[in-house]
Amino acid sequence: MKLMRHGPKGAEQPALLDAQGHVRSLAKALPDIKASTLSPHSLQRLRELDPAKLPLVDNPGRIAPPWSGMGKFICVGLNYSDHAAETGNPIPAEPVLFMKTTSALMGCNDAVVLPQGSVKSDWEVELGVVIGSKARYVSEADALKHVAGYCVVNDLSEREYQLERSGTWDKGKGCDTFGPVGPWMVTADEVPDPQNLAMWLDLNGKRVQNGSTRTMVFTVAHLVSYISRFMTLYPGDLISTGTPPGVGLGMKPPLYLKPGDEMKLGIAGLGEQHQKVHAWDPALIDG
Repeated sequence: MKLMRHGPKGAEQPALLDAQGHVRSLAKALPDIKASTLSPHSLQRLRELDPAKLPLVDNPGRIAPPWSGMGKFICVGLNYSDHAAETGNPIPAEPVLFMKTTSALMGCNDAVVLPQGSVKSDWEVELGVVIGSKARYVSEADALKHVAGYCVVNDLSEREYQLERSGTWDKGKGCDTFGPVGPWMVTADEVPDPQNLAMWLDLNGKRVQNGSTRTMVFTVAHLVSYISRFMTLYPGDLISTGTPPGVGLGMKPPLYLKPGDEMKLGIAGLGEQHQKVHAWDPALIDG
């Protein structure tokens, strides 16, 4: 299944994408797609619905994050060896973890708003792993059993804040609008091999990232197992698993986002995102 939500902020409606690419309303089946909806039992109930009998949504409008109630937005740094090389970092011996604020979360096509004074904001297409059942000290062999599905993430980053302002990476990762997710969550049963997904990002019509999850340093199963040793993972938690090479930081000279830029990005089978970059404007964040 491809689960999604649509509508203006604060009034999102649940839906799914059928096999023909049509948006079908789930409003009669459930009030919203919440973290609890991602449990194995709840997903099985949704699978029993006949999409052809669900109402068509002719104009879904804004595409919202695929579920509400995300508890944790966990990210993995330097998880592609060629990306580590382009940023001048060694391949890590263990996964590098940091947190992205849930207030950074936004719909896949919502406006990206640069922080005040930002001159080094960057892009990162990433595979998102959505947790469906509680995971605590799980083995790598059992880790994927705790995954509800997968989605596209743009792990936007303000590199000056991240690398030059002391402390952890979080201050450059958690800016408002720096966490586009979606357009939908594809349930795990439709992604037989998360380690074989092509991924890409275009900036102003030029391909800048072109990679595959095949080249991850640490696999999805390893990451879920590893992270569950340090924190309990709950339904609705999201793990963003790292980016392939081609980010602005690694270019010579570096290239960063500016107002008017447009990003298009996607992962095979998981959909595409399209964002336009804007100068600081709180109305675009809160509206």
